[in-house]
Amino acid sequence: MARIPHGRLATYGQIADLIGAFGCARQVGWALRRLKLPSSVPWHRVVNAQGRISMSLSREGSDWIQRDLLLVEGIPVDEEGCLPLRQFLWHPDAHAGD
Repeated sequence: MARIPHGRLATYGQIADLIGAFGCARQVGWALRRLKLPSSVPWHRVVNAQGRISMSLSREGSDWIQRDLLLVEGIPVDEEGCLPLRQFLWHPDAHAGD
């Protein structure tokens, strides 16, 4: 995840595939949810495949922190957590030097 550039997004499934855990998007989400905040891991750049922040009461407010961090990076996010995934999606092969 450290390779995801500032101002870019990845999906949980994309991260799962990159680490060889094909089909384990939920497990990636669970692992990110366990991070202590603040974190040096750019967890806020990972969203669901529908182009949304996965909002949940179980996140204890980290979904709103994620929204704020993405806004600071110039990624527009509406009040419901929707964002333009296609426009900001990170393509690792296109950014081999990242």
